[in-house]
Amino acid sequence: MLASLLQAVALCSVTWLVWKYFRQVFVKSPLDNVPGLSTRGSFLYGNLAQILDRHAWPLYEHITESYPGVARLTGPLRRRMLYVFDPVAMHSIIVKDQYDYEEAAWFIKSNLLNFGPGLLATLGDHHRKQRKLLNPVFSIAHMRRMIPIFNEVSRKLQKGIEDRVVGKEGPVELDMLNWMGRTALELIGQSGFGYSFDPLVADSADEFCTAIKSFQPVQMQLTLLRRLWPYIPNIGSPWLRRKIGDLIPNKTVQKLRGIVDVMHERSVAIYEEKKRLLEHGDEAFKDKVGEGRDLMSILLRANMAAAEEDKLPEEELIGQIATFIFAAMDTTSNALSITLSLLAQHPDVQEKLRKEILEASNGGEDLEYDTLVSLPYLDAVCRESLRVHSPITSVFRETRKDMVLPLSEPIIGVDGSKISEILVPKDTTVIVGVLSSNRNKAIWGEDALDWKPERWLNALPESVTEAKIPGIYSNLMTFLGGGRACIGFKFSQLEMKVVLCQLLTKFTLAPSNKPIVWNMSGIRFPSVGEDMKPSMPLMVGLYKGDGVPV
Repeated sequence: MLASLLQAVALCSVTWLVWKYFRQVFVKSPLDNVPGLSTRGSFLYGNLAQILDRHAWPLYEHITESYPGVARLTGPLRRRMLYVFDPVAMHSIIVKDQYDYEEAAWFIKSNLLNFGPGLLATLGDHHRKQRKLLNPVFSIAHMRRMIPIFNEVSRKLQKGIEDRVVGKEGPVELDMLNWMGRTALELIGQSGFGYSFDPLVADSADEFCTAIKSFQPVQMQLTLLRRLWPYIPNIGSPWLRRKIGDLIPNKTVQKLRGIVDVMHERSVAIYEEKKRLLEHGDEAFKDKVGEGRDLMSILLRANMAAAEEDKLPEEELIGQIATFIFAAMDTTSNALSITLSLLAQHPDVQEKLRKEILEASNGGEDLEYDTLVSLPYLDAVCRESLRVHSPITSVFRETRKDMVLPLSEPIIGVDGSKISEILVPKDTTVIVGVLSSNRNKAIWGEDALDWKPERWLNALPESVTEAKIPGIYSNLMTFLGGGRACIGFKFSQLEMKVVLCQLLTKFTLAPSNKPIVWNMSGIRFPSVGEDMKPSMPLMVGLYKGDGVPV
């Protein structure tokens, strides 16, 4: 029976491939007149293999510099794709017509398999229902209450690093990506779930933290395979599909399945414990982390009080846990690592920022919410890091019907005609260029590629404000916009600021002599040279008051 099922899967896949190939070869498309990259390369993958390569940074820079906000790409089997960073076009895609430009099917299905039915794995009304219940959880009022937890965890980070630096002759090389990952996990653990993952004492993280941090590099190796998942039918029960998965003779697939299992098991354990405590009332939280003020407790109480049609089922609540853990840990820890690396490379910026923090904190005391968000240079450093080095470089959408895509300015077509809007056929893959928008010289100026925190200390140029970039945060696409904007972007900003304050009041940062490579992925990550293991060593010394490391 199993052999017959596998044959059916193979037959369906081959039929789909043949249909897609002949349709794209013989049917002309209005996208053919849009200038774009050469179709040279793999027939099977087209330009997709190029833009998903871990070293694709020069290609993205070429597209951003060479095309006026939109470019045609060739996808698998010669399928036409669009790469878009024109602000008016992006507004149509992620705001005005967002439900006609839905998340790619492969993205939704792979997230469903990896995290369960959380925010990253739902569409349409289903997604809106989840977001309606979750939005209040991330309100400013709740973020204010998170600050003491953020400070407490960051103090543990400070102590953990101090124990490894004190008594040494000069700065010590530490893997700051590892420390940022562990800290981000503990922050979402305590503030998000009232759960402690890591006391930040041991030299290395536990199995769970390691699994989360390995997820993106491992998944990157399956990037092209992920795009076939929507076309593999859901055969039988989940148990049967899992047994079929066990037979896949691919070490990377099996490694990813192991990581997903670890995430799921811990998510279920957190949910069951939280549910048990809620059943016993508020008194049960007295001796627990966060004392019941964590985001998951707030969500579960809101779910219990919601109208029956608005309630989320248990599997979706568990799915939110896995989703939040991954999203909050990986993106923010990598954004923090990027910022620390930049500060290490720019000691003048590092010292100026440290001075601002020390003055505001009376030499290193914990900062309250209002003070923290009012520090101009700290805010400028965070914004500029998130602009130039957005952890997410692009997102994929698919048209659900034929669409007309407006442009901010006409482009010249392949045939020499002016194009003011583009007819985008149904089922077209559209890539929203997050990083290209953030680095677009037509909007940000000739120094758009330079990391210059000072640009945020004065009024932004009219070219930025008049572009009306549809991002939810500071004229940037880093946290996206519309109904699928990052729901935790305020959480992420606060986390970055608290951690930076605690680190810079105590330590100095400098580059190590090891070559750091930032790898293109769903979420960019650093490694040493060509090693695929995520890592970012920096030289860390004690700050003694004059900017000189001890």
